Amino acid sequence: MIKKLKLMGTKRGMTQRFDDKGNVVTCTVIHAEPNVVTQIKRKESDGYNALQVGYGKLVTKDPRTMKKRVTNQLLGHFKKASVEPRRYLSESRIENVDEYSVGQELTIQLFNEVGFVDVVGMSKGKGYQGVIKRHNFAGGPAAHGSGFHRHSGSTGMRSTPGRCLPGGKKAGRMGYERVTIQNLRVVAVDEARNLLIVAGAIPGARGSLVHVVPALKKKVKK
Repeated sequence: MIKKLKLMGTKRGMTQRFDDKGNVVTCTVIHAEPNVVTQIKRKESDGYNALQVGYGKLVTKDPRTMKKRVTNQLLGHFKKASVEPRRYLSESRIENVDEYSVGQELTIQLFNEVGFVDVVGMSKGKGYQGVIKRHNFAGGPAAHGSGFHRHSGSTGMRSTPGRCLPGGKKAGRMGYERVTIQNLRVVAVDEARNLLIVAGAIPGARGSLVHVVPALKKKVKK
């Protein structure tokens, strides 16, 4: 298992940048506020080394309403770490955890010396869709008398085996799946505004949560 530290961020949208040769580069803007370390797991006590980080500080007008947003178990977990409650928690398995401490903030400065990143997110949900949209079926003739336009067609057999075989392509829920886009080039890192700009598109809608990790198949630039 390749172990690297990943940070959480929010997809803000897409933009364009120009490279040194004047070519237009389509980019995606990721807003990554500092991730705070909420727990350090060690091999002696937990069986493996990992960092648990939190992202998305919960802000309420009345502090008394915080119990309605966070469970009592998580409130005790954050209180033990002396960290304000966060909306999301994530865990990264790394080799050396002695370099970190509970309450430490991890910023996008980690990607200053990284040339390429992998981004993980949930794709856009399309709802319940038919086989034409979901599986790119061709459909039938578009003539008025055909009676077969966008149907899935026959899915069963005769008396033997007399049933529909499992695994066939049918209508159903489409989208909202975990998608990983690998080897996206880092175009710019804006530490002042906590912005990470990468070349290309990433999964998810605007405002959705994404995980950013140094690319596993690309070498780190020197």
